[in-house]
Amino acid sequence: MKNYRNFLLILRMALTYLIVFPVCFSMLSCSSTDLVKPDVILNKVAAESENDKRNSLLLDHAIKTPHQVDYILGPEDVLEIDVFEVGELKRTARVSSSGFLRLPIVGEIKASGLTVAELETEMNKRLEQYLQQPIVTVVIKEYRSQRVTVLGAVKNQQTLNITRQQFLLDILSASGGLTEEAGDICYIQRGSETVVVNLNELLIKGNSKLNIPILAEDVINVPRGGIVFIDGAVKSPGSFAIKGTVTLTQAIAMAKGFNNVAISDQLKLYRNSGTDSMEIIDIDYDAILKEEVSDIVLQDKDVLIVPKSGVKDFFSGFVKSISGAVSIGGASIGAGL
Repeated sequence: MKNYRNFLLILRMALTYLIVFPVCFSMLSCSSTDLVKPDVILNKVAAESENDKRNSLLLDHAIKTPHQVDYILGPEDVLEIDVFEVGELKRTARVSSSGFLRLPIVGEIKASGLTVAELETEMNKRLEQYLQQPIVTVVIKEYRSQRVTVLGAVKNQQTLNITRQQFLLDILSASGGLTEEAGDICYIQRGSETVVVNLNELLIKGNSKLNIPILAEDVINVPRGGIVFIDGAVKSPGSFAIKGTVTLTQAIAMAKGFNNVAISDQLKLYRNSGTDSMEIIDIDYDAILKEEVSDIVLQDKDVLIVPKSGVKDFFSGFVKSISGAVSIGGASIGAGL
């Protein structure tokens, strides 16, 4: 009797799929490439990104440069000046707000913009007419208050007031470190000059030569890296941060590859075109793997849709239903009945 009931159950399920199949196939095949609208994905991911704050890559300590970098003197610096065997000229002096230093015998010197060594050399030259082979020693007793601005992908964007020589990693650490959105490059705007530092070389490869000294009024900017969105028939859809050059095949790998219902030769890439409508790029992933066409370099805010096959999806559901009702070897059929 039990076997007879199991036979009727399987027959009923088979008849149901045979009747429903034509309708389902028609509906699924028509919508295989229009599964998700890109604007829906953007809104969803943006909301998730807003709620899911990325962890900061905090700098445990600043990597000091192995060599001493000369500090540039400026207004309000306080200096201790000593002339060998001439005690009368030993004194503490402050650089004026206009950048000058006034001393007996030596006179007025434009100290702002000089290093300590350059100031010592200039003072030696001026004393040569009064002393034989003078030796001047200058020590910075008190550094002036220096303003440094930090912007971009750091935990705390701020303007810092520093009173001693600081290096790039000192400033980044004082700003809470980099966020996970940070790109690979850091820009330091110094007047009309822009200094570019590769953060991967500095932080990951440990190139301490890139830990450059920071000067007054420097503006440090750490741009955010790009982000792409992958949805559809992949194993791990979502948003992914991109740093440097990331190709489409690398992005698919970041999403852990296709699932078993993906249509790999009909991918669609939605890209910001700078207008009201998005540019749509049709991609044959199989052709890329065969090197028949070039791999595509992704851009910030690209949306990649991997469509799924209606037929594959239908039979996948059928197999799951059958496997849930019939166990191996026929030991139990119609579990739960």
